Amino acid sequence: MNDEALSVAARVIEAALVDEARRPTIAGFFDEATNTVSYVVHDAATMRGAIIDSVLDYDAASGRTETRSAGLIEDYVGKKAIGVDWVMETHAHADHISAAPFLQQRLGGKLAIGRDIVRVQDVFGKIFNAGTDFERDGSQFDHLFEDGERFAIGDLDAVALHVPGHTPADMAYVVGDAAFVGDTIFMPDFGTARTDFPGGDARELYRSIRRLLKLPRATRIFLCHDYKAPGREDYAWETTVGQQRDENVHVHDGVSEDEFVDMRTTRDRTLSMPELIMPSVQVNIRGGRLPDPEDNGVSYIKIPINVSLEDGQ
Repeated sequence: MNDEALSVAARVIEAALVDEARRPTIAGFFDEATNTVSYVVHDAATMRGAIIDSVLDYDAASGRTETRSAGLIEDYVGKKAIGVDWVMETHAHADHISAAPFLQQRLGGKLAIGRDIVRVQDVFGKIFNAGTDFERDGSQFDHLFEDGERFAIGDLDAVALHVPGHTPADMAYVVGDAAFVGDTIFMPDFGTARTDFPGGDARELYRSIRRLLKLPRATRIFLCHDYKAPGREDYAWETTVGQQRDENVHVHDGVSEDEFVDMRTTRDRTLSMPELIMPSVQVNIRGGRLPDPEDNGVSYIKIPINVSLEDGQ
């Protein structure tokens, strides 16, 4: 990972901390069914914005999708008169289907994800036997972010940071004084993301998190999920670098890499797979699009039988 990228991100944050005009306006949309938070991030001066980690409602029992959650985002964008420049994913989610294509069709913007989505496509393309028609080059997305790549949302400076470990393709997006960190880390009382999906790695996750926690302590961190740790009454999804460094139960300052890896791998062995992992990953590696319809005009989700996701065998 590129240390210069982190330095650039820190400079963007520091500039925003002293100049309110450089800070984004952020609205979070919590989907309790999947414990996912989607965001609309915009520049108040230009009213240009981005959507991050949207959710398509999916009922596994009936195989039906709805756009209720995405509709809340569409309504908000419309009422605020925000022009959408980006529809972004932090990674290929395993717990919900992305609504990115629906929102892109309705609101515009470039569909974007990290460059290493190609690694995820390769692994899961084999697991789902997607065949030669399924491109494994990221071409389902309009833009693939590189580590340290600078971009803009209106007049707001932004930087993409590669933060693998949960999956090989995870990205964090720094926009002004805010960092949208996907599934790398959760609220301090809940800890960190699992690393037992294909291509996941506890050591990589530790290094990615410690990289993020080198950003200024006042950096606002926005999470992709909250599972309401025992004893906490309300859902929450905003924290700071300083709070994470002081209080995160898995990776606060002083926790060594070996200690974290031992904890994370032990904990991961006790976890069941997300209920929606099969439909979610299968769709999300296609940029949130359903598999092509068959000759009867219907799309189908494959469920591989007796296949280990750990090794694809």
